[in-house]
Amino acid sequence: KELETGIVDLLIPSPNATAEVGYNRDRFLFNPSACLDEHLMQFKFLGILMGVAIRTKKPLDLHLAPMVWKQLCCIPLILEDLEEVDLLYVQTLNSILHIEDSGITEENFHEMIPLDSFVGQSADGKMVPIIPGGNSIPLTFSNRKEYVERAIEYRLHEMDRQVAAVREGMSWIVPVPLLSLLTAKQLEQMVCGMPEISVEVLKKVVRYREVDEQHQLVQWFWHTLEEFSNEERVLFMRFVSGRSRLPANTADISQRFQIMKVDRPYDSLPTSQTCFFQLRLPPYSGQLIMAERLRYAINNCRSIDMDNYMLSRNVDNAEGSDTDY
Repeated sequence: KELETGIVDLLIPSPNATAEVGYNRDRFLFNPSACLDEHLMQFKFLGILMGVAIRTKKPLDLHLAPMVWKQLCCIPLILEDLEEVDLLYVQTLNSILHIEDSGITEENFHEMIPLDSFVGQSADGKMVPIIPGGNSIPLTFSNRKEYVERAIEYRLHEMDRQVAAVREGMSWIVPVPLLSLLTAKQLEQMVCGMPEISVEVLKKVVRYREVDEQHQLVQWFWHTLEEFSNEERVLFMRFVSGRSRLPANTADISQRFQIMKVDRPYDSLPTSQTCFFQLRLPPYSGQLIMAERLRYAINNCRSIDMDNYMLSRNVDNAEGSDTDY
């Protein structure tokens, strides 16, 4: 969450997200300006986290653009990869390359093109030299093809240092050379699991306690979960497990999902124990009431296993024992 909300400046939204055009508006790139030693250390740590996610099969809710996953797999990038994250920039470069089609000549070139040297726009919106000394190399009608080629080359490699740092961090946990055997999609699924929370998968790994599969309460619950949007099912996963993703392979789900009937007043709020992947359901007078209570719980209870409550209790009652709780 810190990575994708800008609190930690390792990631930036795709340019398409900023411009609200094209694909991958909900995806992130490595920040090419985050190149200090401290940033590279943080990128290495991100790589360690990604390696741990692969090893432990505990996926991360990380929304990197496809071109980032390709680079992590050492798959060479092409112009279409850049277009999928920065449509307007590619269109601009194509316009410069074929500017004669618009009736632009050498005489009026600089009247129509605001650039006067070999500088271009980075993924984070900054104007940077696209080759060493680019600020002092004039852009002209005759060298515009070279300019476009250099601008594309720069953009396809501007994250190389950050990618290398992440791969180094991953190498401490997983055999990085094997990543070249994967597709970008396969690596993303290994690190991030499946973006869709499947009700059918949960049904395959469920265990019932104090209630059986045919009980009305259970039927209402599954019907409610099927009616939820995927965003709501993600919130539900966080509520019952502390995680937002399921592993790509059902066999990698190490804990059974538990549904437990508890003896509490009718129509109370449901509770959970994330350590045990357990949902505790009180009795309900109807499915609509259950759905309303469950929606309230998943949207308003963001603390895991009452961590904040327990911290405050420990401060207030340092002598307390486990039996006090």
